[in-house]
Amino acid sequence: MRPLLLRLWREYVSAYRGRLAVVVVLTVLLAGVQALYPIVIDRAFEMFANKDRRILYQVPVLVVTVTAIKALVQYLQSITVQNVVMQVIRDLQNTMFRHLVHADLARVEREAPAQLAARFTTDAVTIREAMIRAVNGVGDAVGLVGLAASMLWLDWQLSLIAALLYPLAAIPVQRIGRRIRGASARMQETTGEAAALLNESFGQARTVRAYRLEGAETQRAQAAFQQLYRSLMRMIRGRARLDPLLEVLGGAAVAAVIGFAGWRAATGASGLGNFTGFVTALLIASRPLRALGNLNAALQEGLAGLVRCFAVADERPRIVDAPGAVTLPPGHGEVAFEDVYFAYPDGRAGLRGLSFVARPGLTVALVGPSGAGKSTALALIPRLHEATAGAIRIDGADVRAVTLASLRDAIAYVGQDTLLFDDTIAANIRMGRPGATDAEVAQAARAAAAADFIAALPQGYDTIVGPGGGRLSGGQRQRVTLARALLRNPRILLLDEATSALDAESEALVQQALIELRKGRTTIVVAHRLSTVRDADLVVAMADGRAVEQGTHAELMERDGLYSRLVKTQSLLQ
Repeated sequence: MRPLLLRLWREYVSAYRGRLAVVVVLTVLLAGVQALYPIVIDRAFEMFANKDRRILYQVPVLVVTVTAIKALVQYLQSITVQNVVMQVIRDLQNTMFRHLVHADLARVEREAPAQLAARFTTDAVTIREAMIRAVNGVGDAVGLVGLAASMLWLDWQLSLIAALLYPLAAIPVQRIGRRIRGASARMQETTGEAAALLNESFGQARTVRAYRLEGAETQRAQAAFQQLYRSLMRMIRGRARLDPLLEVLGGAAVAAVIGFAGWRAATGASGLGNFTGFVTALLIASRPLRALGNLNAALQEGLAGLVRCFAVADERPRIVDAPGAVTLPPGHGEVAFEDVYFAYPDGRAGLRGLSFVARPGLTVALVGPSGAGKSTALALIPRLHEATAGAIRIDGADVRAVTLASLRDAIAYVGQDTLLFDDTIAANIRMGRPGATDAEVAQAARAAAAADFIAALPQGYDTIVGPGGGRLSGGQRQRVTLARALLRNPRILLLDEATSALDAESEALVQQALIELRKGRTTIVVAHRLSTVRDADLVVAMADGRAVEQGTHAELMERDGLYSRLVKTQSLLQ
């Protein structure tokens, strides 16, 4: 626990020392005001006993004044505490997102998006609640010091009896807290798993209905919700033990005080006034005492979330700039694969000694059966994944020896996924080159055969595409992503089946635009359409992660090898 709290202080909380000082001042002031209540009550009973007429105006004024001051200080303290805590949570969320957005693609793909999102929502909420409770716990502790001072001033003997009873709760409270921490960690994991299932099920809504999977999905969801219910109940049972324990202990303390005070009263050793003020202080102290008893449980929940958040922030990406990395040298985008190997994190082989050269101004088509490694080869060029052996060179420079920024600035990549950001069409296209003018955006859209359908939309380029671009058709989304790549005006153009969702007319327009775009730059295409492959200057037929054949369409057809079989069996569509 201590290392986690020290790190939280060092890296996040300490930046707000000034505001924390204000919190401390307000907390001490609040404790002092609260400690006045028993004294005011004691004074009031003395006046009752002495039939002092000043009770008609003095005590009401004192009560109203003390209450008003307490309310104002309590409000200011609450606002200040919430402000500091929310800024700390914001900083932690920024750190996690900054890390994840620069993390290796393999790391991000390892976990469901909903589970990653849970770090920013569920875990952040538990940490926030724990921090607020911790700060309030400090306030409760200071308040108890003030109340203890009042009780000592009123009656030191009764104070000693109360002080002997409350420490007995420390051991069971700590044990329950440890159990709650484990239950909280499991609950947070289960919440992420349930969110991932919901995200997957709703994302596959068409498949679920088309294949009548409603019953199966309902059963999956019920099982996930049952597991979440069990995890929550384990944590709730742990929490529920605390309040009864503290309630019984508080009752025992009050009973002991009343018994001892009654014994003294029977012997004439003490008057009613002190006893009434003391019991008032004891009852006021019961709330902060219960809050402090529950504090350990809240802290354990927050620590479980903090462990998960720090685990994300502490993961270091493997794909980074090498020491002494230089800017990608000028050139026209020659790409050379030299005996390249790649293995996935689970040990599966992706590439097994792939070699070919894509020369500037030429189009290279990668073809082959599913699982041949075509998309993997494409992803290695901008270092979305890292080759495990061999080398990939761009204009003679090993991609691992140049900076990631200069490497990726020279490449435009259009993958199989056509998801867009929930923003305008213009904003999605402009991501290819931030700062591009509206005219340049429109020109890229025309080149990608997207201008006509954009013009037909009610808001044109200002149309919001919805989450994932769901308000557009698959072909429309693909043309927007292609326009983004065209706007980038790259040295190297990578197309992973980028025209697969286009109709024949749109594809013809895009292919015509690509003929002009390809001049002076390298284009590498992963395609299943024969029409695309026929126009390629070089066809690399792949199988099992290797280049089995290389040549033009005509040359490979004459060899009657793998490529010819793919064409004849219609594995490549017309």
